[in-house]
Amino acid sequence: MSMTRYIFITGGVVSSLGKGITSAALGALLQARGYSVRLRKLDPYLNVDPGTMSPRQHGEVFVTDDGAETDLDLGHYERFTGVSARQSDNITTGRIYSRIIEKERRGDYLGATIQVIPHVTNEIKEFVLSDPGDEVDFILCEIGGTVGDIEGLPFFEAIRQLGQELGREQACFIHLTLLPYIPAAGEMKTKPTQHSVKELRSIGIQPDILLCRCDRPIPEGEKKKIGLFCNVRESSVIEAQDVDSIYAVPHAYHAEGLDVEVLNAFGIQDAPPPDLSVWDEVMTAVREPEGEVTIAVVGKYTELKDAYKSLIESLQHGGIANNVAVNIEWMDSQIFEREDAAAYLEKVNGILVPGGFGERGAEGKIAAANFARTRNVPYFGICYGMQMAVLEAARNMAGIRDAVSSEFGRTGTKLVGLMTEWADGETLQKRGIDGDMGGTMRLGAFEAYLKEDSRVAEIYGTRVISERHRHRYEVDMGYREVLENQGLVFSGVSPDGVLPEIVEIPEHPWYIGVQFHPELKSRPFAPHPLFASFIEAALAQSRLV
Repeated sequence: MSMTRYIFITGGVVSSLGKGITSAALGALLQARGYSVRLRKLDPYLNVDPGTMSPRQHGEVFVTDDGAETDLDLGHYERFTGVSARQSDNITTGRIYSRIIEKERRGDYLGATIQVIPHVTNEIKEFVLSDPGDEVDFILCEIGGTVGDIEGLPFFEAIRQLGQELGREQACFIHLTLLPYIPAAGEMKTKPTQHSVKELRSIGIQPDILLCRCDRPIPEGEKKKIGLFCNVRESSVIEAQDVDSIYAVPHAYHAEGLDVEVLNAFGIQDAPPPDLSVWDEVMTAVREPEGEVTIAVVGKYTELKDAYKSLIESLQHGGIANNVAVNIEWMDSQIFEREDAAAYLEKVNGILVPGGFGERGAEGKIAAANFARTRNVPYFGICYGMQMAVLEAARNMAGIRDAVSSEFGRTGTKLVGLMTEWADGETLQKRGIDGDMGGTMRLGAFEAYLKEDSRVAEIYGTRVISERHRHRYEVDMGYREVLENQGLVFSGVSPDGVLPEIVEIPEHPWYIGVQFHPELKSRPFAPHPLFASFIEAALAQSRLV
């Protein structure tokens, strides 16, 4: 294929219809037919990036290899396609405007009046078309929000213009809507979809394909009606019925003919049939598990599951690797500050303490780490969860009873702190850290060297790994010797030996803490080795109970 084709995915009626999963699943279907894909997200909110947003409002922050803090939908894109996202795959209104204001201040616009059209729309178009990658066949662009949102208008106008400029053979518009079923009337209603398409057409975009979310099959007459009123071929009205697992979506969309309609929209008639065998294997493992394990996730944002989106999926991937179902029990770590952890953790097969920021709930996480260590329950500490495991070991194994993190903002022996508190100037300079809060965040993929004969080296099957980070606090390596003498081994360190990356207790059935976020690199068809090993250990634990 000689040119890159663009697919624009918009949403209507209500938010949270699953545009991210739709984009990711369509990307997977095109890949299954032998095409190369790239996925991008255009977010209309004014924040420069999601990095400073509360997980309670926006869910998790997904981090790319090149250190971008992005929308969680990029996690779906990576999990479904295996294509690593980059900084250039997520943009927000905030970033667009900050670029424009920067250019205006520099005088790049030669004193022109800066307007939404053409300046903002040109900047959006430039982002969409930039850095497509080598010979990528399809770029899928998801536009966040819902058609009709005031903040989304410049994005819709930009993709409308692109549709004109690229032409029919290079641009396709997919609109995702909702068909609600009204039980009292006994009917599925098409009017919200009609209104949504009317709104889209009023701003100059005619969708090529309608993807209709529903909880039951669409009656044939309703499909005809939607096609007629929305000016879309009946075959392009695609049923997107609820499924039992997000990993069933590629199959479901293929069965309804989505990929065929997309290829038809581009005039492609000779595409090879899709090879969906990898998704068959994933769904067999999901639907026919040979056992189950229960994992306690002891965190601080447990009321909003989107805050741990990649984590949830990675645990499921660990289940797929071991052919078991993974049940997650969510536990607010603050409970353990008031009550005995044992009452809650007695019956679980593994304990996972995820990342987080701030002191709230920290003592509860330390209590969970203590329970796991003393009761021989598999423990997986990620980022903050690793730091709490170190503090627990310092207090209860090494006798440093007042061990704290400087993040707690209280006095004590600080085993965890900002690098600026204990690293020399040369080390900070090498890492591009300038000492202010923004400059201390360690973001993106970094290498780590694993200790020979350590459990993690055995799990990874290699001595050099690359994992993604998002944190500003580090464990002080000055305490390495005292902790290792008590049995907590620093089994992974940065290439220069300055930063601890992994700790483990060799004498324990499975006790590992990592400073990075392995959940960001796990895929259903390639589960992360740490999650696969953790679930395997939990399975062994379940057989002991």
